[in-house]
Amino acid sequence: MAQFEEVSQKSKLHPKPEGLKLQYGTAGFRTHAKHLDHIMFRMGLLATLRSKKTKSTIGVMVTASHNPEEDNGVKLIDPMGEMVTAVWEEYATQLANAEQDSLLKALRDVIEKEDISMSEPASVYIGKDTRPSSVSLSQAVLDGVSSLGGKTHDYGLVTTPQLHYMVCCCNTNGCYGSPTVEGYYQKLSQAFLQLTQNAPNRTDDQKKLLVDGANGIGALKMREMEPFLRSELQVVLSNDGSSGKLNHLCGADYVKVQQKAPQGVSMTAGERGCSFDGDADRIVYYYTDSKGRFHLLDGDKIATLISTYLKELLTQAGLNLQIAVVQTAYANGSSTRYLEDVMKVTVCCTKTGVKHLHHAAQEYDIGVYFEANGHGTVLFSKAAQKQILELVTDPNTNDEKKRAVKILENTVNLINQTVGDAISDMLVIEAVLAIRGMSVQDWDAVYTDLPNRQLKVTVSDRRVIDTTDAERRAVTPEGLQEAIDSLVKKYKNARSFVRPSGTEDVVRVYAEADTQESADNLAHEVSLAVYRLAGGVGDEPKPLQ
Repeated sequence: MAQFEEVSQKSKLHPKPEGLKLQYGTAGFRTHAKHLDHIMFRMGLLATLRSKKTKSTIGVMVTASHNPEEDNGVKLIDPMGEMVTAVWEEYATQLANAEQDSLLKALRDVIEKEDISMSEPASVYIGKDTRPSSVSLSQAVLDGVSSLGGKTHDYGLVTTPQLHYMVCCCNTNGCYGSPTVEGYYQKLSQAFLQLTQNAPNRTDDQKKLLVDGANGIGALKMREMEPFLRSELQVVLSNDGSSGKLNHLCGADYVKVQQKAPQGVSMTAGERGCSFDGDADRIVYYYTDSKGRFHLLDGDKIATLISTYLKELLTQAGLNLQIAVVQTAYANGSSTRYLEDVMKVTVCCTKTGVKHLHHAAQEYDIGVYFEANGHGTVLFSKAAQKQILELVTDPNTNDEKKRAVKILENTVNLINQTVGDAISDMLVIEAVLAIRGMSVQDWDAVYTDLPNRQLKVTVSDRRVIDTTDAERRAVTPEGLQEAIDSLVKKYKNARSFVRPSGTEDVVRVYAEADTQESADNLAHEVSLAVYRLAGGVGDEPKPLQ
């Protein structure tokens, strides 16, 4: 076939290094940029097939998110802006790992298995982050698409969530919004400006927000968006990419792991700050108190703030919609208790990984999910959105209900429902704090995190650990869960769980308790149990003190 002739010719320009094997995971492919040229070409091929199969536009984003600048990666985006399905993740891995002479066979396998009509047109949207390697790597994706006769729209430099948004806008024929960067800014800023009208007496201090752009694409796009916000949000942008290195000593991941403010951000006591990650799909907030102590507000705190705000609005609007917060086992026990016991919000626990959270959130009228690392969003079911719209336009709605439902409508428009989005999430948080008249300290004081500790234990084979109950209990090896249960009983407000890493032969240990010393001791004792019962390698874990 002439079509495959072009693939054959062009693939020689993007040869696969012999023996190199990579796996498509939750974050797509991600490794050192020098290993990715052939992967990008082949993901261009796969996106074209996916487009023909779904008769929709597919997205390809070139980014390695919070990884160091030398790395890069790629992820595919399905028609509604969601992550590509699991079966196609397997195809991605097969295609990526096919040696040069078996590439066409691997391609034909996908076409046959999926019964793809090659005469169907194909449309692929492509975006990239600010890494130096992204320029040539996104060109390799374009080569892949064109060699199978697909049409492309190259958005150039965009955040990952912006590309998800574009794909969804395109495939909903503009119902979700206009598939342009300007359309994205206009939709979000209009909703934000409408919401802040409900908090008319804010001072300039209350409108001021320190933003750490991680020296990445988020900083660039925040600069572009500023004029649309008409000084209702006064952003002080640092790590804007003009001098520093991407994700180096800055960004959401650095702040979360190091528990300190990013370099390049000077904060006075009580000032609000937030950090994006490298591709702007995660956000965390923080401040320092009058004693100079650093306070982090992570994904658990964000989910709590947004879900309690939405629950209050539903009550005021008289809407009988079920709202739930989806968490993983890593969510701090204090947040779970506060949501369930105080706010009477449904909490559902699921396996770690955005895919699992997003899927679980789709089961409710309104599903709020955030991983502790700050990646998350809110999903509104079609039925919930319909009820909100009907109430907005109903002439018989009284003033109190009208105000609440109008705020709900604008909140729906402000949220990027396709994926976690640092810019959208930031604007939602700022609007909620403004409407509720809360400072960052008020928000932080809603509940106090239980002290916790995460450790990892190297084992010879991580597959010996099997878990159940959303990864909160170990089924194998025999005796491990019993050992954990008896250790937990020694401490107050304690819990602990273990789970195998998805990427390396280590077992991750999580422990929390009423004091940091107890959490540290429990984590260490559980690590010892894992080492002894699950085939630990190297030296026994040492106490933390």
